[in-house]
Amino acid sequence: MPSFVGMSEPKAQAKKTDEIVPGVHHWTVSDDRLGGGRSDAYAVVDDDGTVTLIDPLPIDEKVLRKLGDINAIVLTAGNHQRSAWRLRKAFGVPVWAPEGAQGLEEKPDFEYVNGTTLPGGLNTFQTPGPTEAMYTLWLQKSPHAVVFISDLLSHEGRRTPTFVPGEYQDEPLRTRSSIQRILDHLPIQTVCFAHGAPILKDGASALRKALEQDDEFPHAPAP
Repeated sequence: MPSFVGMSEPKAQAKKTDEIVPGVHHWTVSDDRLGGGRSDAYAVVDDDGTVTLIDPLPIDEKVLRKLGDINAIVLTAGNHQRSAWRLRKAFGVPVWAPEGAQGLEEKPDFEYVNGTTLPGGLNTFQTPGPTEAMYTLWLQKSPHAVVFISDLLSHEGRRTPTFVPGEYQDEPLRTRSSIQRILDHLPIQTVCFAHGAPILKDGASALRKALEQDDEFPHAPAP
C-alpha cells in the first residue's frame, strides 16, 4: 500500500456525516494524498449512545460531538491512522489498532487480533493481502449486517467494486482469498469501503461480482 509516513491526514475536512443505516454514520473527503481520490470514514453509535470512530478522516469536531459521546477510535490497518492521533487528543479517547500494524506515528492504546470484540460491538476478522495486519470489522445493527472492509476493494460510483492493483499490495492473491473468506464466514448486507461509497443492500452480491469480474487474477484460488 502507498506509504503516508509523515502525512497521515488529508488536508480536506468534511462538514457533515450521513447515517447510512441506523447507528452507522459516514463521511468522505477528497484526499490530496491520493491525487484527489476519495477516502471514506465511519462512526458507529451504540445503543447506549457512545460513539466509535473507524479510520477517521478530518471532520469538523462539532459534527462528531453531535453524534454522541465519542469513546474509542478503531483502525483497520496501520496505513489508516489518518486523523486518529489528533482526535485521540481532542476527545481523550483510546485508539485501537491491529497487532503488528506498520507505520504508526504514535503508539496505540490497545492492540487487537482476530476474533476480538471492540467498542461499539465491532468484531474483528483478519483479512490479509494488501498488508498482513489488515482487518475487516463486522457489526450486527438489526436488521443490518455491516462489514467495513478496509483496503480490500474500492468502489467507484455504482460500478462493481474493484481490487487495488497488485503492485500496491503485499500479496494480491491473498486479498482475493480474504474476500472469499468474508463471503464464507460473515453475514453481509451493507459493505463499507475505505475508498468509495458504501453499498447499503445486498453487499454479498457485490463482493461476489468483484471476484467474478476480476481481470488481474481471474482464476484466484479459493482459500
